[in-house]
Amino acid sequence: MKKISVSIQETSSPTIIKFEADSFLTQYQSFEYNNIDDAKNSPIAQQLFYLPFVKKVYISGNFIAIERYDIVTWPDVQEEVREQIENYLNEGGIVVNVTSDSKKVPVTVYAESTPNPAVIKFVANKNLVPAMFEFTSIDETKSSPFAAELFHFPFVKSVFIDKNYVSITKYDIAEWNDITMELREFIRTYIENGKPMVVADAPEIKQNTEKAKEAHFETLDDISKEIINILEEYVKPAVASDGGNIQFESYNADTKNVKVILQGACSGCPSSTFTLKNGIENMLKEMLKGKVETVEAING
Repeated sequence: MKKISVSIQETSSPTIIKFEADSFLTQYQSFEYNNIDDAKNSPIAQQLFYLPFVKKVYISGNFIAIERYDIVTWPDVQEEVREQIENYLNEGGIVVNVTSDSKKVPVTVYAESTPNPAVIKFVANKNLVPAMFEFTSIDETKSSPFAAELFHFPFVKSVFIDKNYVSITKYDIAEWNDITMELREFIRTYIENGKPMVVADAPEIKQNTEKAKEAHFETLDDISKEIINILEEYVKPAVASDGGNIQFESYNADTKNVKVILQGACSGCPSSTFTLKNGIENMLKEMLKGKVETVEAING
């Protein structure tokens, strides 16, 4: 059994710290506790409330967030709390006791068109995954029973899952008007029944923790870091709203060529390869004058 690692992540609030694990804690469900009585179904939250500075505990996906009272500052206690959570998890402690009654949660899913006519984005009112997943065939779905079931629909070509949505690419044999309702209902029922979206030890989760991403980021050269920061700030939010993602692949200092990977709705889109390539290329050439000449877009 692999050892669970917990890292400390700051949030926009000085009173709240996230303790992020490199494996799932609650599948996709979220729990919020305001006191020890609230936390009857969460032994770890009850244990945390014994710390006098703990005001609120929030558990979701692969992290536990804690809001503190002002009697302490986080730098004084956060490492001790991190160790307590990590030790508890590695000793097999229960995070949340989910009863059969509480597994069913009200779920809504709506379908949203994307710039790619072959892709529709299905958006849920719940967080589904703590990391990004892309599957182009059923052979790749070892880490996702949900994606494996979607591939049983003969018209499903690829599946992209991120945060609270699923982007599905279809084959040309089917029209969206004929299959959208069937897919939406399947996704809604699957989530509502509390079935796992991805397995707890999926490698994508470990690779996409803030700690892992920061470690990889630090191995890159300065220009690659600048490119990633520009993509994160100016490109990714717009692309995500369309059901896709753009991933930095590499930078060649000799040729001044940048490679990016298009995922989800962006992958295979008739217009996105040209539009994104030229839009990103112009942006990087303008913001990193003399450092970038060309951008190569690869479909994921």
